[in-house]
Amino acid sequence: MIRFNQFSLARGTKPLFDNTTFTLNPGEKAGLVGANGAGKSTLFAVLLGELHADGGDFSIPPTWQIAHVAQETPAADKTALAYTLDGDAALRAIEARIAAASAAHDGAAEAEAHAAFADADGYTAPARAEALLLGLGFTLDQTREPVSSFSGGWRMRLNLAQALMCRSDLLLLDEPTNHLDLDAIVWLEEWLHRYPGTLIVISHDREFLDSVCNVTLHLEQQQIKRYGGNYSQFEVLRAQQIALQQSAYEKQQRTVAHLQSYINRFKAQATKARQAQSRVKALEKMELIAPAHAASPFTFEFRTPDSAPNPMMVMEDVRCGYRSEDGAEIPIVERVMLSIQNGQRIGLLGANGQGKSTLIKTLAGTLAPLGGHVREGKGLRIGYFAQHQLETLRADDTPLQHLARLTPDTREQELRDFLGSFNFSGEMATSKIAPFSGGEKARLALALIIWQKPNLLLLDEPTNHLDLETRHALTMALAQFEGTLILVSHDRHLLRATTDQFMLVAKHRLQEFDGDLDDYRDWLLQHAAEQRAALKAGNASTGSDASAGGADGGVNRKEQRRLEAESRQKLAHLKKPLQSRISKIEKEMDALNAEKVALDAFVADPASYEPAQKSKLTDAIRRQADVNARLEALEAEWLETHEELEQIG
Repeated sequence: MIRFNQFSLARGTKPLFDNTTFTLNPGEKAGLVGANGAGKSTLFAVLLGELHADGGDFSIPPTWQIAHVAQETPAADKTALAYTLDGDAALRAIEARIAAASAAHDGAAEAEAHAAFADADGYTAPARAEALLLGLGFTLDQTREPVSSFSGGWRMRLNLAQALMCRSDLLLLDEPTNHLDLDAIVWLEEWLHRYPGTLIVISHDREFLDSVCNVTLHLEQQQIKRYGGNYSQFEVLRAQQIALQQSAYEKQQRTVAHLQSYINRFKAQATKARQAQSRVKALEKMELIAPAHAASPFTFEFRTPDSAPNPMMVMEDVRCGYRSEDGAEIPIVERVMLSIQNGQRIGLLGANGQGKSTLIKTLAGTLAPLGGHVREGKGLRIGYFAQHQLETLRADDTPLQHLARLTPDTREQELRDFLGSFNFSGEMATSKIAPFSGGEKARLALALIIWQKPNLLLLDEPTNHLDLETRHALTMALAQFEGTLILVSHDRHLLRATTDQFMLVAKHRLQEFDGDLDDYRDWLLQHAAEQRAALKAGNASTGSDASAGGADGGVNRKEQRRLEAESRQKLAHLKKPLQSRISKIEKEMDALNAEKVALDAFVADPASYEPAQKSKLTDAIRRQADVNARLEALEAEWLETHEELEQIG
């Protein structure tokens, strides 16, 4: 297990941990939460051996293999698939042994290395790496492209794939959902559910934490406190503890006041001096209970917008996209027919690259449509937030200067009061924003939008840099916003709490999605299963078509339910054939496993590398690969058939 005992650590003059103690058992999945700067990343550095205790001790099983996501990705010429395979260091080491033995013509060593390669599932490694990349949103063609061809966000996905490929006992994930869309997040959750090792994850995505974690480690006031349960359960337990602590604190304060009153009244009287002195000592010895204090939460609200037109905006047969430098059109979303009504709260769904941000930019007017007509209602005031807007903030200006530029005639105190509601108070309001964190800049960008009282909010991933407390504040504010909202976010809690209808951007079209986020999750998992099946059949184009068809099927939920009912009736009649198929698969697997044992023994026998056995050895190694590949395919087919039976039953 992982054990911290009276652990203390400071960075420079700032103490991060002070005599803290906790344990984590093998196989537990822990969410690591706490305010920004509390020491979450520092704890990861300790686990990785990069930092050491100033006091106390920390232990982890010495044989454990630790996997974590690298923060830098070399611009290598190797393919995405090869880069992912590098995560299995043990397998790469065996491959190096095979190459060295072959170059040295050492038959015995080569035989041992080949046997180790088979034991390490080396023959199935490319397929497993491919599945990781597809799950994280790469296409089959992209898995063959060089690492250097990918942008920063996609390189972070490659680093994540490489970490997942590692044969680890402990997996450390720091904000793994930051560069993922909702499709990839759902896939990652399913993968982590099956992960057999110990997991510690830092995340500001509460639904991700709820889905994946069964332990919560909370960092506060230089302590790490362990709570059983996921993030929502932790919130309940912590609220109860705060209430109890506050009650105990108030009771203690009454006792302190009583003692102090006695001391003040009698310490000057000679007859009472001894009794007063004993109460002074009692007061000094009393261990004061700190008042309950949540981690500096803050709340804000949107200013009430002025009257809004209805409809607010109408798009007729609009083509959204870009124009290249030579004037060529690059359409992304076509034939958009949309009438935005006052009071609507729309969540946009769809995989990365399908055109959600392109559509939002067109709505915001920062991207001209390639065709069609866009009509805005009189009195429309748009508030648009996107991550790239953080780059437009002036690094040498202060929050106060940014706000004053929008409203030069407003009194400074009114501006300061408004900024204070976003935690830009005192000196922070007049400090240059250059050293601000991403979260602080995002808060400032939101504050500037809110000041302008928009009646139509267009938000594109507004929570990417926000911690859990700030996300909660934004969620509560948006839930009470009286205007119209269109939201793109991979934060499902935010989507559930602030929107009441969904639209899907897929296959170059914007369509109604008749369902909720659970329906969308089910469709994503079904879509992923279809992709895997198509890949195994060796027909990538069919998989792509199935993906597109799945989007159409997911849009009309009523039609989908009817088709599902018919499908269940058909599957009921297929139960007996499925059981027969399972029996047949198991018989073939038994025969192949027996053959595998014989082949492995032959390949591992040094006598097999005599010149007279060369042809037979070559055939055996080739057959060994075929048998392993066939077993892998049969195991997958066996699992899929069992899943079908479970659905029927």
